[in-house]
Amino acid sequence: MNTLLGRRTRVLAATTATAGLMLVAACTSSDDGGSGSKTAAGGVELVKAGQLTTCTHLPYPPFQSEIDGKVQGFDVSLIDLVAKDLGVEQEILDTPFENFKTGAFLNSGECDLAAAGMTITEERKKNVDFSDPYFDATQAVLVDKDAGVNSLAEIKSKNVKLGAQAQTTGEDYVTKQGFDPVSFESSDAVLNGLRTGQVKAVVIDYPVVQGWLKDKANADAFEVVDNLNTGEQYGFTVKKGNTKLAEAINKAIADARADGTYKKLYEQWIGPYDAAAASPSAS
Repeated sequence: MNTLLGRRTRVLAATTATAGLMLVAACTSSDDGGSGSKTAAGGVELVKAGQLTTCTHLPYPPFQSEIDGKVQGFDVSLIDLVAKDLGVEQEILDTPFENFKTGAFLNSGECDLAAAGMTITEERKKNVDFSDPYFDATQAVLVDKDAGVNSLAEIKSKNVKLGAQAQTTGEDYVTKQGFDPVSFESSDAVLNGLRTGQVKAVVIDYPVVQGWLKDKANADAFEVVDNLNTGEQYGFTVKKGNTKLAEAINKAIADARADGTYKKLYEQWIGPYDAAAASPSAS
């Protein structure tokens, strides 16, 4: 990354997208994890009593971003379902993205799980355990309409400056294609780089671009010229060997698909429902 957050974390409030989630605030007041039991429903061991602590990296709409002082998004809503099943509340820590590759905050006991629109890869599996896939993703190539390019190949041949978010599969992909992309620390920084002319094109996950283009100013200035089907699937991560929490996450995802909650949340946060995304193949 160009700018690292180091070991600094921010504790943020999570807002639930599911009715009836009871917040157990009294169990989260002390530094040692509270006075209650750290064992939640189903025998899941938590790092702090009364709460499911989620590491994420902000902002990354529509999966997680701070809206009106609350962290909200598709990932947040799905993990709220896990927390509800466990009988606890979700609390979110904003942490550097590079730690998701190593599992550092999981291994140090700062978080129970990580949810950050993270692609399942064999390299990452060496350090963390993934949940079942919950979302199929493609990479979008978004360009300034004045750039005069219509594909990733033209960006390369015309030597147009390209940007990507640091430590992501999008950055990895274009680097392997021979690009030397400008590396931005967050998705907001990627968009700002495009707006200010630091770059004339970017590669980033398509759902993120969908969110950007809902803004008329962005839609007037930028356009998608390529979709790169890289076969990516998102998963949540837990510390290696934490099978009970992984099983709880998988059950919540499966239940949400079965009872229509997944579809409702997808339409709320992503856009028109894509049935293919509802049942991604096992990775």
